[in-house]
Amino acid sequence: MTEVAIGIDIGGTNTVFGIVDRKGRTLAEDSIPTSQHEVVDTFLVELTKKIDETILGTKEDIKLKGIGIGAPNGNFYNGTIEFAPNLKWKGVIPLARMIGDAFSIPAFLTNDANAAAIGEMIFGKAIGMKDFIVITLGTGLGSGIVANGELIYGHDGFAGEIGHTIVVPDGRLCGCGRSGCLESYVSAPGIISTVKELLDRSDTESSLRSIDPDTLTAKDVSIAAGKGDKTALQAFEYTGRILGLALANSVAYTSPEAIFLYGGLSLAGDLIFKPAQYYMEKNILNIYKGKVKLLLSGLNDNNGAVLGASALVWKELR
Repeated sequence: MTEVAIGIDIGGTNTVFGIVDRKGRTLAEDSIPTSQHEVVDTFLVELTKKIDETILGTKEDIKLKGIGIGAPNGNFYNGTIEFAPNLKWKGVIPLARMIGDAFSIPAFLTNDANAAAIGEMIFGKAIGMKDFIVITLGTGLGSGIVANGELIYGHDGFAGEIGHTIVVPDGRLCGCGRSGCLESYVSAPGIISTVKELLDRSDTESSLRSIDPDTLTAKDVSIAAGKGDKTALQAFEYTGRILGLALANSVAYTSPEAIFLYGGLSLAGDLIFKPAQYYMEKNILNIYKGKVKLLLSGLNDNNGAVLGASALVWKELR
């Protein structure tokens, strides 16, 4: 009998889940729409039904050990989602208890970026590392910080919000309501904003001018940069500079062995890694120079978020 965990990644648009064994092998995977559910109760009904169907359809003989959930504004201590801005369910949602009760099995919940860090520790490139940081680059910038082999949650369960450190005083308005946060510069929407600002400030020829600003994507910017478009290259240079500076500051807190970039912009490769590495080393304290590796996450595949959520189960049961 194969022992498995259910890993659930809750996003604003879709929720993806998978059945994962202790070795990180995904036996089955499926999804449901998140955004169609105005209240969490109907979401839970559809999710549990879909998970039951997926378990019944699994060909292997399995034993379910627990459920791990990665969610925006997830609080590990309380098993709650708290005032997540990109979800329709407002307030404090005790989702770990609700899902655990539905399956009569232990359920654990944490911030989606923290889940990615645990996944990196259990299944990724951080196996054996005691001190590292995972930066998730998507519609926002999340981070999970591991020190002395343990994820840092802080006294209230919300530690590690590097994306909401202010890098440009009185800068761009962030989704959190403040101005100048790292997330508003280093994310998919962040690099799009940078491109628009660059195009507005100059007459430089750019293939990006032919794209409707309302439909411009980070992938468009990456493709243009790969073809040598000057504006796109400038945008990546600027984004990498701000990221590198933020990483240099982050190193001073926990002295990590490595920093991993996961998802979204990290898939642009050297376009983001080279400037980020350069500006991290340029701004880092002398005692840390040359000591911190900047690496692509080992979970950068289609089910990385699910692996990360399932890893929460194995870590807690261990």
